[in-house]
Amino acid sequence: MSQSKTRTIVALAGAALLVFVAAVAAVVTIAVRHTDKPNPEITAYSHGKAVSVNPYLYCDLQVSKERLAVGKCDSAKAISDLDVPPGSALQLSLPKEIADAPWEILLGYRIPGPKGDTAEPVLITSQDYPDKPLAITIKTPANEHVRLAIMELHLPIPARDESGNEGVISRGIWSIQTPAFDPALFS
Repeated sequence: MSQSKTRTIVALAGAALLVFVAAVAAVVTIAVRHTDKPNPEITAYSHGKAVSVNPYLYCDLQVSKERLAVGKCDSAKAISDLDVPPGSALQLSLPKEIADAPWEILLGYRIPGPKGDTAEPVLITSQDYPDKPLAITIKTPANEHVRLAIMELHLPIPARDESGNEGVISRGIWSIQTPAFDPALFS
């Protein structure tokens, strides 16, 4: 075989390999671009145990010049369990996309009383943390009778219904319940 034919064959094989690599790269790029981004999760830690908290509800936002709208929603209704003994802190690690957004944390405490247990709500908001931390420590009362029962982190957004009434809805909710949780108290 002559040297020019060998060069031609090598050049054609190289060109074919280059076309194949480019085609594979294009397919991978398209496949990755169209994959769904996983929903953000928070990590909760107390008394030596950590749990990953997936969203109970999470909706994408659609932002345009005219309006802000809720897009696709995932409603896994996931509630994580974590024991937070009296006097223990609850530590939350937030992904940047939650830490940077306006958020609210609703804490529900179970308090025993002579006529039965009662629920005491406490609200913490991102306005209480203007430096937008990625970790938040929530101290619970040292009183052995007051127990944290539930924690919900909400991402509120302004909303307007078909009638023009304005309000706030949650585009994301993450929930933790403790052994002190009683659905009858917190409904």
